[in-house]
Amino acid sequence: MQTATIIGSTGLIGGHLLNQLLQDDDIATVRALVRRSLKTSHPKLQVVVIDFSDLAAFKEGIRGSDAVFCAVGTTNKKVKGDKTAYRNVDYNIPVNAARCCAETDGKQFLLVSSVGADSHSRNFYLKLKGEVEEEIRRLPIPSVSIFRPSMLLGKRQESRPMESIAQAISKSLPFLFPSKYKPIAASNVARAMVAAGKQDLPGIQVHHFREMMALLK
Repeated sequence: MQTATIIGSTGLIGGHLLNQLLQDDDIATVRALVRRSLKTSHPKLQVVVIDFSDLAAFKEGIRGSDAVFCAVGTTNKKVKGDKTAYRNVDYNIPVNAARCCAETDGKQFLLVSSVGADSHSRNFYLKLKGEVEEEIRRLPIPSVSIFRPSMLLGKRQESRPMESIAQAISKSLPFLFPSKYKPIAASNVARAMVAAGKQDLPGIQVHHFREMMALLK
């Protein structure tokens, strides 16, 4: 994993992922594909500003990557309830990233999805995540790792009052949650992704809470 490319480096998981990859001596180059320039600077960081709807630019941004980490996502609040705009971010970007990875002979694709992802779900969010997973599974990428966290623990840039309340409850009463649905720190999801990238296992691997925590040992 000489060159690791990140999509979604300004998000909760992506921010931890960026920092961890930059601090990892085993990785020579960390490339961040972004809509606008980052404030972060580092000798091995390459920031590539692109329009994600420009597939030619997207492909060139991914070309030469040994591993592509995709942690992109939006919220109803950010897109003001517009499901088409939501799909443009949560479906189009990861699926196009995976296609570009396959078309440029990328070895690994690591995706942040969600617990409960199911293309047949009646829930818009879970159905969308399931559709993304299905499409990526079809692509000829040697190693695909799918991460399905439940509630994420960590400090976000934007305010989410209900999520903060849920986080407080989950920390004080963790035994209430079945293993698959246990809350997990965003930093641990990122650590698990880096560990999985180093394993480079062939085929498709799906990681829920238990599998992610096992990767940290």
